Amino acid sequence: MHDLCCIGHITLDKIVTPKNTVHMAGGTAFYFSHAIKHFNDIDYTLITALAESEMKEVDRLRSEGIDVAVMPSKHSVYFENIYGENQDNRTQRVLAKADPFTIDYLKEVEAKIFHLGSLLADDFSLDVVKYMATKGFVSADSQGYLREVRDKNVYATDWIGKEEALKYIHFLKANELEMVALTGYSDVASAAKQLYDWGVKEVLITLGSLGSVIYDGDTFYKIPAYKPREVVDATGCGDTYMTGYLYQRAKGAGIEEAGRFAAAMSTIKIEASGPFSGSKEDIIRCMETAEQRYEDTVCINSPHK
Repeated sequence: MHDLCCIGHITLDKIVTPKNTVHMAGGTAFYFSHAIKHFNDIDYTLITALAESEMKEVDRLRSEGIDVAVMPSKHSVYFENIYGENQDNRTQRVLAKADPFTIDYLKEVEAKIFHLGSLLADDFSLDVVKYMATKGFVSADSQGYLREVRDKNVYATDWIGKEEALKYIHFLKANELEMVALTGYSDVASAAKQLYDWGVKEVLITLGSLGSVIYDGDTFYKIPAYKPREVVDATGCGDTYMTGYLYQRAKGAGIEEAGRFAAAMSTIKIEASGPFSGSKEDIIRCMETAEQRYEDTVCINSPHK
């Protein structure tokens, strides 16, 4: 029985920023695994799917102590991410897709929390979500469910069957654009309440440099953003946030403590290219010394649709 299991594709990523262009592995599975490997007090496993040609990334993770199981796939997911000066905005294309995950391949894994790192709408079927909920708490990132690929271009779409799927999801992360797409509400309070009413037990709304809000049906926890020394690369920040949050929740931390830990992890990650490479001590130091940004500017009490 693992404490935490991430299920998701390792991708090929082309990351274009105003400063440079980088080719590297990516995806929730990649960023989550490389972040959590820095914590030696949790039992973690990864289930991924990728083409044989990319198995070197799995070998690298295994060499660094990560337990990895691989579902064979004809192709790997190939993303192109283009960022402007504002790192909160990006343009995406998908140049190849991998096979979706199946119940048959997931039958043997046992964990307390399963994080479904969806990248595209068909990565996890409703049947897979329902099945995983019989085995442990399900966590999901909404971003993949809201991406449809047509002619290699990524288009925003609604989450088909969301009201049924969300009944089985304990933790759900969405950013400010995704919460509007999911609920139709543009304010945090109404969107979070709607997602909770649909069944999510802990709703995490990330707001970039404005911090984040977590709602558990009783309390809105306003989590500050910590100011980075320099904004270098925002790719994988949402995955890093969820790594920190689920790690802390799996270890028994409260919601606010877990949220602040996750926010500090994201700040450290954004200061460098590639996945999070700090330590727990770095995270605690960030929480204690970094400037908190805009904690009190997030309005959660003015519902409108």
